[in-house]
Amino acid sequence: MTLPLVVGVDGSEAGLWAADWATDEAALHGLELRIVHASLWERYEGPVFTHSDEVPAERALAQDIVGRAAERARQRNPGVKITVDIIPDDAEAALLREARRAAAVVTGCRGRGPITGALLGSVSRSLATHASSPVVVVRGTLHNRQGANGRIVLGVGDAASSTAAIRFAFREAEARRCALDAVRAWRRPAHKPPAHPLLAGDAAHHYEDQTPALLDDALRDAEQEHPHVLTHRVTAEGPAHHVLLTYSATADLLVLGAPRRHPPFALPLGRVAHAALQHADCPVAVVPQRAAPHPEAAQ
Repeated sequence: MTLPLVVGVDGSEAGLWAADWATDEAALHGLELRIVHASLWERYEGPVFTHSDEVPAERALAQDIVGRAAERARQRNPGVKITVDIIPDDAEAALLREARRAAAVVTGCRGRGPITGALLGSVSRSLATHASSPVVVVRGTLHNRQGANGRIVLGVGDAASSTAAIRFAFREAEARRCALDAVRAWRRPAHKPPAHPLLAGDAAHHYEDQTPALLDDALRDAEQEHPHVLTHRVTAEGPAHHVLLTYSATADLLVLGAPRRHPPFALPLGRVAHAALQHADCPVAVVPQRAAPHPEAAQ
């Protein structure tokens, strides 16, 4: 069964940006687009009005939010199949539940007003930390959100957190027929390491020299599966979050991996993903990589 692409909307401009991006993405991959709005009022107040023909203001607002997003999506691409739903729950719980049966979950980077904006930011971070499907936070300039650069940037980290992200990035690049920049940062050691009999010269050169080989190993399988994707290997010295934020300025999508463990042993969102969700100049996809179960979980 093909899973839908889910987008959460809240009536904000950022939510409409997310709906626009999700519409284009659904059309690109031939997916159904599911537009959802979470409203706690639906849980606590909705049944009181079942005997009345009058639509309460809160219900009317929720209907207007999903209705406007759906109409905007239909105008943007009439060929995309669209469903809408108003979920009686808070946004975080609703979208985490939606992620269990979604190809990906798309959300905006902020909500309506300063208070709601902070709340939506927490929802985005929670999704990126806990969701079982890829999460795309739509942010950045209009130029970048519309895919005008013809380039996806993939942050390649450890194998434990990158494999699923690499596959996701290559599928996106192939569907968009765009180039893929696979970026791996490296750092000079903070302290001079002790001399090693097999290492000659400056130790920093060893770190620099081994980075291309690590990229080759990480990308080998995906390149064989997607031979038509034009891949550029990029190695750069510096903190990974600084390097990737720089490359996000001319990217249509930044793809990062995030390790997952089985509940209740959740792993915190890493520094790189956290910085990207806050500051990237383009949409950010955080792709979960399932880690081995925590030893205590088997007991």
